[in-house]
Amino acid sequence: MISLERLHAGDSGSVAVMEGGHRLVSRLAALGFTPGALVTVVRNHGHGPIIVSVRGAQIALGRGEAGRIMVHQKKERV
Repeated sequence: MISLERLHAGDSGSVAVMEGGHRLVSRLAALGFTPGALVTVVRNHGHGPIIVSVRGAQIALGRGEAGRIMVHQKKERV
């Protein structure tokens, strides 16, 4: 497993675990980050927000939020 924050643009993975308090986990789940959901990184410049695609929507996440989403990385790029 790897945190979403560490993936590069074009990398994808399936959500495994979300770490954090109830409010954060509930908010992320409402945005579509549920176990098994496929997430693809659209943009990650190494600083600032990370843009990801999940369940057909593009979402901007802060680096702290992205660091709390653990994914099983897919080996091939999308």
